[in-house]
Amino acid sequence: MAQIFKKTTNYFAQTMVFGAVVVVGLLGWAVDRTSRSDYTTRAHLEREQPVPFSHAHHVGGLGVDCRYCHTSVETSSFAGIPPTKTCMNCHSQIWLTSPTLEPVRASFRTNKSINWVRVHDLPDFVYFNHGIHVNKGVGCETCHGRVDKMPLTAQENSLQMEWCLNCHRNPEKYIRPREFSTTMGYEPNGDQEEIGKKLIAEYKIQDARALTSCSTCHR
Repeated sequence: MAQIFKKTTNYFAQTMVFGAVVVVGLLGWAVDRTSRSDYTTRAHLEREQPVPFSHAHHVGGLGVDCRYCHTSVETSSFAGIPPTKTCMNCHSQIWLTSPTLEPVRASFRTNKSINWVRVHDLPDFVYFNHGIHVNKGVGCETCHGRVDKMPLTAQENSLQMEWCLNCHRNPEKYIRPREFSTTMGYEPNGDQEEIGKKLIAEYKIQDARALTSCSTCHR
């Protein structure tokens, strides 16, 4: 009986199978990279605001503490967007005629809030409490980056679940003394992990099993 397929058909079939595996692998890699990219997570993307507020000027230049504007960061789940009155505490005295600050003055005159664009916006199915993190020794810059160097505020990290879990699995790498929570450019006085382990015990931080439980962040 004559051979139906040529011998080269076997090589062709093997190449197709191997090629399919490679293509699927490359597609998986591409999807993984894309899902973690700044394009998807919007990390390092400066948001345009109604007023170009500069943390670099206010925090880095003038030394304004985070808590002066974000008054509820230590006691509430929400850091708090400062009311216009907070801005006017200074700007009723300085830069009185600046066109850039007219939206601030208009907000104060009309008692209508400025529509700030939220930079760090977690999905609704994620529960995050600012107060508990600050009181357990998580510094502002750990999550928000060096805002004291940001002319316009950008999201420093991906805010994806793996980023949160990286800290929850190894909190000793990130915990600092509470009094340095708002310190920018904090440097530990010794080995960070050793300091972190002592603070975990002192601040009664739960173990990794509890911190990585689904119900901790999804309620």
